[in-house]
Formats: sequence, C-alpha cells, structure tokens
Amino acid sequence: MAEQKSFVDQAKIFIKGGRGGNGCVSFLRLKYQPKGGPDGGDGGKGGDVILRADEGLRTLLDFRYRRHYKAKNGQHGQGRNRNGGCGEELVLRVPTGTVVKDNEGNILADLTHHGEELVIAHGGMGGRGNARFVSPIRKLPRFAEKGEDGKERWINLELKLLADVGIIGYPNVGKSTLISRISAARPKIAAYPFTTKVPNLGVVRLSDGRSFVAADVPGLIEGAHKGVGLGLDFLRHVDRSAVLLHLVDLSGQEGRDPRQDFDVVNRELQFYHPRLAQRPQIVAGNKLDLPQAKENLEEVQQHVEGKGYRFFAISAVTGEGVEALLFALAAELERVFPKKETAEVPAKVAVFTLEDQKITIEKKEGFFEVRGKKVERMVAMTDFANEEAVAYLQEKFDALKLDNLLKEAGAREGDTIKIGEMTFDFQPS
Repeated sequence: MAEQKSFVDQAKIFIKGGRGGNGCVSFLRLKYQPKGGPDGGDGGKGGDVILRADEGLRTLLDFRYRRHYKAKNGQHGQGRNRNGGCGEELVLRVPTGTVVKDNEGNILADLTHHGEELVIAHGGMGGRGNARFVSPIRKLPRFAEKGEDGKERWINLELKLLADVGIIGYPNVGKSTLISRISAARPKIAAYPFTTKVPNLGVVRLSDGRSFVAADVPGLIEGAHKGVGLGLDFLRHVDRSAVLLHLVDLSGQEGRDPRQDFDVVNRELQFYHPRLAQRPQIVAGNKLDLPQAKENLEEVQQHVEGKGYRFFAISAVTGEGVEALLFALAAELERVFPKKETAEVPAKVAVFTLEDQKITIEKKEGFFEVRGKKVERMVAMTDFANEEAVAYLQEKFDALKLDNLLKEAGAREGDTIKIGEMTFDFQPS
C-alpha cells in the first residue's frame, strides 16, 4: 500500500460569512398605552469568518477533507425593541507562514505571527426594525429591512515554512542526518532517493545561548523548478529562509560529481525565482568520514570558493566540523537581521473608505449594471413584497441622485437596470 502523504502545504476552501438577521415589524399594544407605536427590533449581524495563525500547527491537513466553512447567522429582531443576537464568529486556525490568495492569485494576507488574524469573510449586517424608520412624515412605518447575506468566496491557502536556515541539496547528501544531529528533529533516514518527503523543522541551540530554526527541504534535482522529483512541492519553502545551507556529498558515492550537483541546485533556485539565487548561502561538504570525501575535498572547495561562497567540510555522522558551521550560520543570520524586534500583532480593524460610497455604472448587452457597496446593500436588504419598503428604497436612490447617474451613463426610460441580484425597469422621476 502506498504511503499516505501527511504533509499538506496547499488547500483551496470556500468560506461564507453568516447572514444578518431580519429586522422586525411590530407595534406596541398594551391595554393602557393605545398609542405605543412601532417597536420592532433590529436583526443581529452575521458572524465573520476569521483566519488565525497558530504556531502549534505545521500543516494544512485539516482543510483536506473539509472544504466548505460558514459562520453562524444573526438572529431576527423581535417586538418591544428587542434586537437579535449576533452570529458566532467562525475561527479557522492555520499554521504561521500561511499565505492567503484569492482565486486570481492575488495575495490577501501573509500570516507570519502567532495570533495574527484576518477577517476573510464578513458577516452580513442585520436588518433594521420598523422602530428605526419613524420620522415626522412616517409615524407608523410598516416595513423593516431584511438581513444582509454574508460575504462568500473561494480562497487558496499556501504554507511556506518559517525557518531561518533552509538546508538544500541533492537527495541523499545527508540533510536529514545533519538536522537530526543539530536539533531535536527525528526525520526518517535511509539510503534511497527522496527518503524525506516532508520538510523537517528543528530548533538549533548553540553553546553560547543563540538559537535559530532550520528546515530540511526534501532533495532538489535537475528540473525541480518544473516539478521534477519533489521540486515544486517544496521549493516554495526555501523562499522563507533568510540563509541557505547548501549541502553537497563530498564522497560522490551516488555516482555524481559534487561540483556538478552544486551547480545544478543553484540553477534550479535561479530558475524558480532569481531572488533565491541572491539569498545568502553557506556551503558544507558532507560525509568527511568517508575516504573518497577527503580525496575530493580540495577540488570541491576550490570550485565552491571560486564562485564566491564560504565552504565548510563536515561529517553529519561524526559531528566533525559541525560546530564551526553552526556558528558561521548564526553569524550570517545576525548580519541579515542585526536587530530582531518582536513584531506587533495587527488588530482586527474595520476600515471605512470612499470606495464604500462609490457607485459605478456599466452598460452591458441589454442592461445597465449598477455597482457599489452601499447601493447593493440597500437593495439586498429591501423587502420588495412591501410597498412601503420599496418607496423608502426609492427615497434613498433619490438621495444618491441615482437617476442622474443613470441618465449620464446613457440609460433611457424602460431600460433594464441591474443592482446586485435585482433588476428594475428605469422610470426616471
């Protein structure tokens, strides 16, 4: 039976905010208060869908078997000015290092800090009860607003491991052996290609108290940037690493030339994204405990240093040269990040912009489409079975001077106007 892959670093899910509760149409009727008036309460807001970064998670496995998520709806308003309760938020936990993208591939957020949150789908607004529409000219409103539908969308989640040092190299060069020696990580180790099928994270602690996180990235081979081997599955994880540790097999026991391996992997980084080729990189020649490695050491070192990289000879099995390598990596990290300040976790903030008020009108084949957050919301929350509610909507259209905007766009009497899910015949006032 094939081994089941337990590391999931990409997922596509559908999320939807809760629908707002409907406003209530009610009139106070008490024995000794014959003129109590309208007392319909407001509907509650629908729950938001929130992504929250959690450093305790390592994969997106939870999203493999369930792809649809919806927050709770708001409750309807009631008489005696009782407002409906708000819908419960739906919090989806994702690993730190999760990039959130829309269907077009645009990045919506990069959740890199524990506890960081993103409201990815807002719940709908609750409808106002009839008590909210009392005015000097409308003393007994017999209508209320419907609750607004929650926002919905498909999103793509992509995990990029957050590691200070990414350990790269061909399969079987000793990456897993090295990370098991320098950290508490215990990856699977065996003498066949692609033993490592998932990235391994380990915390490295130096004798002077410094520490950093290292990731053992599964072996890269020629054509990795095109998806050959395990290339595309794990090249993205290298992108997070501040410093790259490039491991080469000095012994050549796999029948490959260590110098050629070194050049091939660097070309794959360049092909995947040019910025990776510019990432600080330290090279370590491994398997110094084998006789052939000592014979190849000088040639490989000259080749690597001739290209401008620092070179260390080590044995991940015996530990020879490893401490010097780790101190060099720590020093390089301090050069890249001279001061590592604790990032503030951004708060959830609702920002009001002029875009919320903006109205656009586009002429399409057979109709005019009106777009705008405010105007679409007004239409969606109107009860079109109630004449008073429709008349109130027309008042709001007049206040926005929508007739004038439609005329400027070329609309004529009798033309079809589409706003949200509703269509109207244009009857200019």
